[in-house]
Amino acid sequence: MAYSINDKLEWTLIFTAEVARRFGLTVKQAFNYLSRFGGIAFVDEHYDYCHTQSFQSMITDIAEYCHRKGGALL
Repeated sequence: MAYSINDKLEWTLIFTAEVARRFGLTVKQAFNYLSRFGGIAFVDEHYDYCHTQSFQSMITDIAEYCHRKGGALL
């Protein structure tokens, strides 16, 4: 199924804001972290799965994914 760029962008922005809140970061810091360690690319590639999960579940999963790629947040 094809998703609109607006749907993906809106979900990704809200997700990034939730990551920032969970780890005490600014939204810019959270975006930079997710971008650097592959979280944004993962969400983009697997949006069809990601957007059907709760934000809390995805934050945990993406944090673990980024940690395996060298990120320090967990």
